[in-house]
Formats: sequence, structure tokens, C-alpha cells
Amino acid sequence: MAQAVWRGQILADSEFVEQVDGKVYFPASSVDTDFLSDSETETFCPEKGTAHFFHVRVGGEVNVDAAWYYPEPNSVAVNIKGYVAFWRGIEVSK
Repeated sequence: MAQAVWRGQILADSEFVEQVDGKVYFPASSVDTDFLSDSETETFCPEKGTAHFFHVRVGGEVNVDAAWYYPEPNSVAVNIKGYVAFWRGIEVSK
């Protein structure tokens, strides 16, 4: 079982995760989207493609660009399509 937690709030919880480059990716269906809001930030990885970001909001606090996903990953990363990863102080346990 893997979980992503920030400020005591469980953001994602799943038995089925993917790991890429040391990061844990959660299926979108296991992520509580009530805590996410769209960000305009995008980054490009030559291996995975273009990442899109979310801000994470818990109890009035905002963790800017603390979650990301690849809506159309490159063929080598197709296993993370529909998955969300976290960073910037969000605790991910596996």
C-alpha cells in the first residue's frame, strides 16, 4: 500500500502504483482531487514527455506545483499515463 500525505491529509492511497526515476506514481482514481487545483506550469522531459502540474491545497495552505502527471507520455513511459506523482514536502510511503 502506498500513500501520499501532506499536512496530515491523505492525498492518494493505492496498492497499485508505478515507479519511474525514483518517484511513485498513483493511479488518478486513487487521488483525492478535492485537494488539487490546476496549475499553468508545464515542463518537458525528453524521456517521458510534457508534464502538467497541480497545486495541492490542504487547510488553507497551498503547495505550489506539488503534483504532476503526463497526459500523453512518450512510449517509454506509457505505464504512467493516467497517474499522478507528488513532491515538495509531500510524504510518499510505500
